[in-house]
Amino acid sequence: MSEKFSATLRIGDLNDYIAPSQACIVSLKSTPTKPSDKSQVATSSKQLKTEPVKISLKDCLACSGCITSAETVMLEKQSLDEFLLNVDKGKAVIVSLSPQSRASLAVHFGISQLQVFRKLTTLFKSLGVKAIFDTSCSRDLSLIESCNEFMTRYNQSTDDESRKSLLPMISSACPGWICYAEKTLGSYVLPYISSVKSPQQTIGVIVKKHICQKMGLRPDDVYHVTVMPCYDKKLEASRDDFVFEVDGAKSNEDGSLSVSEVDSVLTTGEVLDLIQLKGVDFEGLEESPLDSMLTNFSDGHLYGVRGSSGGYAETIFRYAAKVIFGREIEGPVDFRTIKNSDFQEVTLEVEGKTVLKFALCYGFRNLQNVVRKIKIGKCDYHFLEIMACPSGCLNGGGQIKPKPGQSAKQLIPLLQAAYAENVLVSDPFANPIVQSLYNEWLEKPGSEKARQLMHTEYHPIVKSITSQLHNW
Repeated sequence: MSEKFSATLRIGDLNDYIAPSQACIVSLKSTPTKPSDKSQVATSSKQLKTEPVKISLKDCLACSGCITSAETVMLEKQSLDEFLLNVDKGKAVIVSLSPQSRASLAVHFGISQLQVFRKLTTLFKSLGVKAIFDTSCSRDLSLIESCNEFMTRYNQSTDDESRKSLLPMISSACPGWICYAEKTLGSYVLPYISSVKSPQQTIGVIVKKHICQKMGLRPDDVYHVTVMPCYDKKLEASRDDFVFEVDGAKSNEDGSLSVSEVDSVLTTGEVLDLIQLKGVDFEGLEESPLDSMLTNFSDGHLYGVRGSSGGYAETIFRYAAKVIFGREIEGPVDFRTIKNSDFQEVTLEVEGKTVLKFALCYGFRNLQNVVRKIKIGKCDYHFLEIMACPSGCLNGGGQIKPKPGQSAKQLIPLLQAAYAENVLVSDPFANPIVQSLYNEWLEKPGSEKARQLMHTEYHPIVKSITSQLHNW
């Protein structure tokens, strides 16, 4: 955030990521301490003390480029220093790594994603971290719940008119998109957004409400950190929707007994800062065995779905084609580029009629066009995988920046290659870890317990008056 004010942006002014954001309209200027005696004003004016500025992520108005560029919005509980402080406190620290972050570090150090995972396991455990998990595992659970939700919506729509009130279903894994939708688009778009929590929040629930018990820990004794490609994941982790009460928990500073699903988020860039801060020779670091409890790893390979932003469109399309129309799709789903590489679609035709139409929609330029069609009732898609950043999550604002002389456009193919290396494409429904989570805990996809724990709600948010002022 900048210390200066700026005019509120209109929707047409929004620019996609890969440039510094516009200045924030929330003032970060500290408040001067006033002299107690008027006679001292003249002599004290140059010596006024200032109070430290404290802001929280809830102060974000989603009014500027922050939502597209995932600009750094730091919070006391969302920093590298806070992470190290909690490690030093002797808390049971658990870290969950995203595959996009591992790919970014792999490209930076010139090693494989699997090597990065093993080396980070060594690094974090040397600091005192108890366990390191894989959000590819929780992503599989989110995908299964999303498939079930899509089927429910599709089956509830008996004709084209009723379908318009339930579809398109829109993915909910991108917090930049969610923030924008809640604070800018109002209630006409929110009903279309999937209620399934993102992989970050899904693994937060798994860790705090299930794995804790298996490890003999209380939720409030665990400090859960995720490593993500996006600063907006810090916004997501701080949502009130993702906090729960724990009986007998130690009171927080504000007197509450609440526990967050995810206590802190570190970006990929902040993990690189940690490596440099500790003076670690990362390439020469020993590789440790991976924690198997929540990690998609078997026979020397990681496994997961296609799609660098979670594979929502492909996975749900493949599932719907099979379950509804009996069509088994072999190999990759054939997405066709429509207007640009960040807007692609795929269709399924049965007897000459298009019965399924899905799209990938990345970046705000493409997003605005889709939103406009939804508003006027002219959107004919059944599902939309929407991400705020062009090129999706691999290009998140929290990723490691291109090296000198390297452009972002040149970096993307390298990230995509690293993301897929040593990764076997698999069916989320066949994931044995996820199957055991359902059998032991969640019962079945779409069950009442799964809906209670793995789904959430979104709310239209009225902006502060300050966000509506021009050059405030």
